[in-house]
Amino acid sequence: MHFRVPKELMAKAYIPGSMEPRSSRYRQQQKTAAPIEVAKVLSFVTMAFIFRIAMQPVGLLLSLLGWVLSIITTYLPHWKNLNLELNEMENWTMGLWQTCVIQEEVGWQCKDFDSFLALPAELRISRVLMFLSNGLGFLGLLVSGFGLDCLRIGERQQDLKKRLLILGGVLFWTSGITALVPVSWVAHITVQEFWDKTIPEIVPRWEFGEALFIGWFAGFSLVLGGFLLNCVACSAQAPPASGHYTAAEVQTQCLHLENGTADPEV
Repeated sequence: MHFRVPKELMAKAYIPGSMEPRSSRYRQQQKTAAPIEVAKVLSFVTMAFIFRIAMQPVGLLLSLLGWVLSIITTYLPHWKNLNLELNEMENWTMGLWQTCVIQEEVGWQCKDFDSFLALPAELRISRVLMFLSNGLGFLGLLVSGFGLDCLRIGERQQDLKKRLLILGGVLFWTSGITALVPVSWVAHITVQEFWDKTIPEIVPRWEFGEALFIGWFAGFSLVLGGFLLNCVACSAQAPPASGHYTAAEVQTQCLHLENGTADPEV
């Protein structure tokens, strides 16, 4: 003869060494483990979200600062400075577009270069590279702006926003390198001419102008800003900008874990 044990008796079966039913103890263990697992998930999601939200504006602001300084460097006539020892009241400056003389009595007097082809090679190529740097920086601002998590447009398309953020970062550090090359090249030529022994010592020598230092700072800001945006884009994905969907899902999982039931299918 075969005897069938009722389900009610199986549910109330006792665990050896325990005075509580098996089902009751199992539910207590689930209730204890559920808040710990939910807390870990919430902590991870919160840290990833804070990191992305904090680093994205920092990277974008650094890139914006570098782009503005790059534009200023392009048009400043202070790439080279020349101080005359015989006439200390007269200073000369040279940029990519014009040469200026500063006199205490007359003030500023600037003259544009007559011919592009008559310029030295470093100045001609520097014009092209600085224009390219400014254009790449502008494209980087447009592309990375649409990839920010705080922008509600396209918040459901996280993969597309990630690609836009990576592309914007690449454009930024490319713009920074394109700005560093002409500035460093002009600085190198200036150093060579300053220590050229074939030129008589009585001849005045060109020195570094303020625009070179601004250009270096602009290039490094663009590179650093693009690097931060790429690091943020390659990190863990953040929840949507509204944040309601993730919170609702976590609360649902918590309730089901406490009740000892499986998660519902989506």
